[in-house]
Amino acid sequence: MDRQEALELVRERIGSANLVNHCIATEVIMEALAKHFGLPDADVERWALAGLLHDLDYAETAEDFERHGVVTAGLLAGKLDEESIHAVLAHADKAPRESLMDRALYAADPTTGFIVAAALVRPDKALANVEVRSLLKRWKEKAFARGANREQMAACEDLGLTREEFLALSLQAMQARAAEIGL
Repeated sequence: MDRQEALELVRERIGSANLVNHCIATEVIMEALAKHFGLPDADVERWALAGLLHDLDYAETAEDFERHGVVTAGLLAGKLDEESIHAVLAHADKAPRESLMDRALYAADPTTGFIVAAALVRPDKALANVEVRSLLKRWKEKAFARGANREQMAACEDLGLTREEFLALSLQAMQARAAEIGL
């Protein structure tokens, strides 16, 4: 499956512009992480696709979260490689986080919402003006972006990245493609 086909599938199945933007943001973080780890181009593409497609079933499973990830895995069987499908399952706690890709998707998923929230509280609502130091400060505020699971984001340490390194890499990736994310 190529990116265009994946993006069309995401738009068709998810519908919500905010959730589509979340999937694209997760894609760009996963791509940046794969590049950070020096993976070959084919793996960078696989990681990006896993990020883009990870919530493919969200519209269908929002009221039945036990099925989240499982439905996506079924939809992608034969279209994505097994490691990517496992990462989709692992991000939703339906499989153990074993591989680097598993751990990356798990940490990247809530980080997109955290970074978007940091942009939206700014007067200009611009992702371009968000700084890592403000993200680190906001991390400690439990009421800020309450839905962005800090424990899950802190799993970046399982990737060998500090919180600051992970947030900087994620923010830069999202800023580079802000127009695609709607910011």
